[in-house]
Amino acid sequence: MLDAAVAAARVILDVYARPITAVSKSDGSPVTEADAAAEAIILEYLRPTGIPVLGEESVAAGIIPTLGDRYFVVDPLDGTKEFIKRNGEFTVNIALVEFGLPVMGVVLAPVTGETFIGDATGASFCNTLSGTASERTSIAVASADRLRIVASRSHGHAALAGLCQTLDVEADVSVGSSLKFCLLARGDAQLYPRFTPTCEWDTAAGQAVLEAAGGAVVTLDGERMRYGKHNVAFLNPYFVAASSMELARRAAGEMTRLLA
Repeated sequence: MLDAAVAAARVILDVYARPITAVSKSDGSPVTEADAAAEAIILEYLRPTGIPVLGEESVAAGIIPTLGDRYFVVDPLDGTKEFIKRNGEFTVNIALVEFGLPVMGVVLAPVTGETFIGDATGASFCNTLSGTASERTSIAVASADRLRIVASRSHGHAALAGLCQTLDVEADVSVGSSLKFCLLARGDAQLYPRFTPTCEWDTAAGQAVLEAAGGAVVTLDGERMRYGKHNVAFLNPYFVAASSMELARRAAGEMTRLLA
């Protein structure tokens, strides 16, 4: 998974270095040549495992394999809007899902080389800008007397202000793509509420990293967010990611109240 993400990052940076042309997909979201090229590279790396792959661009093309209980979830370029804006806040996301839950994840930011990894041994950080991974450093969530919240730079919601007031949020750390999960995983923030739509490939790798770091991702019923939602085109419900299960469930309750 890490090798696949590093190889995809190289392809993405090749496109990033020249004028970018974007077109709109059927759902109105933008896509560039980097998205398809990066997914092709990732699929090539993962193919020898024999494990099915749910990839964003493959799904857009109508290619959805029989997934079973164990499969990869891939977003080759999460944060295409950020890619087009050239602000560097986009990532390669690769996760392994088993029985509906993400158990391994890699989130890599091509521009900086910042790479976050989560698995059964915990969460770690390394830099892959050189093309190889630097020494991995363990990371973990951190609590705070006053919360720091991670809001989406491209997707806001009117209820966010109310949530910040209720939970006594000290600061808003705005960042794009799956880096939001990673800021929580390394203790830079404690809360990421999501009031707007996402798909499974947007969140699986980030959830794996955050949960490996000691955090939690729950839907508004307070249960861990699950994967394999074929019946709703792999769309996620609203959710909250947090530095602890206690905080996640408290925030989920407040989100439910604010949306009522």
